[in-house]
Amino acid sequence: MKTTPSPRFSSRLSLAFAAALAAPLAACSQPAPPAENAPAVSGEPLATRAVMIGTEGPSLPACSSISRVKPGGTDVFWAPGETRAVKAKLAGGANVSLCEAAENDAWFGIVFAAPGTDPDMCGVGKSVASAREYQGPCRWGWIRGGTVQLGG
Repeated sequence: MKTTPSPRFSSRLSLAFAAALAAPLAACSQPAPPAENAPAVSGEPLATRAVMIGTEGPSLPACSSISRVKPGGTDVFWAPGETRAVKAKLAGGANVSLCEAAENDAWFGIVFAAPGTDPDMCGVGKSVASAREYQGPCRWGWIRGGTVQLGG
């Protein structure tokens, strides 16, 4: 004799099956964690431009000065003028190395150490043979002009 499951059992089975299918989809719809210490933002940057070091020539340090972020802090972006996504946030008083200026000093390309890391490891206090993109090991990005105290 063939038995049919009760309607109540069938609806529970359908709900369990639907929940099992929805769980992986819900995980996929979660936003990826933010890059570095940046907050979650809507969308990816449209442009990325690495910071150049050694632009002042081989007889000077790779980055021109150590400066301090003004009170209130600042956002670090992926490229000059690219404000769609924040790459990192720097607190007021944080030290940064100014390496490059863009758009009549409206933007500065900076190199900065991660919190708790020795800034000397960034390697921008010594000269480089020719101008090149900064490749690490420290962090880099672009800040708006006027957000740092020059020569900190």
